[in-house]
Amino acid sequence: MNTGVFVEHDGKEFKKVSLEALGGVSKIASEKSGKTFAFLFGEIENPERLLSKGADKVYYFKGQNLYIPETFTKLIQEKIESENINLFICGSTINGRDLAARICAKISASFGEEIVDFKIEGDKVHVKRPVFAGKAYVWEELLREKVVVVIRPNVFQVVEKEGKGDVEEKEIEDVDRLKLKDLKPKEEEEPDVTEADIIVSGGRGVGGPQGFEPLRKLARVLKAALGASRAAVDAGWIDHSHQVGQTGKTVSPSLYIACGISGAMQHLAGMRTSKVIVAINKDPNAPIFEIADYGIIGDLFEIVPALEEEIRKAG
Repeated sequence: MNTGVFVEHDGKEFKKVSLEALGGVSKIASEKSGKTFAFLFGEIENPERLLSKGADKVYYFKGQNLYIPETFTKLIQEKIESENINLFICGSTINGRDLAARICAKISASFGEEIVDFKIEGDKVHVKRPVFAGKAYVWEELLREKVVVVIRPNVFQVVEKEGKGDVEEKEIEDVDRLKLKDLKPKEEEEPDVTEADIIVSGGRGVGGPQGFEPLRKLARVLKAALGASRAAVDAGWIDHSHQVGQTGKTVSPSLYIACGISGAMQHLAGMRTSKVIVAINKDPNAPIFEIADYGIIGDLFEIVPALEEEIRKAG
């Protein structure tokens, strides 16, 4: 079975979820005597690095570092058909989810979303995904010959292997509908919550924009990403890019520290698969404590700085 992976990057480093996807599918491809193809767009140094992460061949479409849906879809669809790729995977990112839906429609494939595991039985792909806002899991059999899935971050392992294979480069021609004129980076680069192994997240309990400062300091010490609940984002205290939950980003880090977050169902749906959950809240009856591995009842503005200080001492 041949597999394909859409690989995202920031111009310097590959996104972790893309490397996890390569690791997950390369094992299946080798077991089923197939190949794994990586699809890479934009400009990045040493694209051949993907050959040591599970790819047997890299299709490197050089051009501007901008997601162009129509162009990406067309180029990948052509290779899926010419290379007889049966399983195509994207990471659960904004661009990944958009591209997966477009590819699925173009090739009339079965679709699996927010997948945390998959396996091949016979010639069919079976996928595992959370249901009931993450309270349970279900295995589903995807019946069509071609399958497109979107995987959650931090559920598959990044692999290291001998980098055999080849990289085929092709220049992307300018498209009429969209052309990049300028890129302005954020003034302060912070880790993406979907890529982070540790997340420090704040909710209504932080009280306002300044309430995120102690959390941001703790996140820096832990080399973590800063997350937020929908209530904090809707209040305008922090940018939507930090939002975790059903209408934000789905995360699955090794450690999730929830500060001043009550634990509404919408938020829990986006983070309850975290390996370890620590909740800090003044309300002992907050729903977040029902799923937390460790709970601290108290004022986050006393607890968070104390945690930061102790971690600095230990580190």
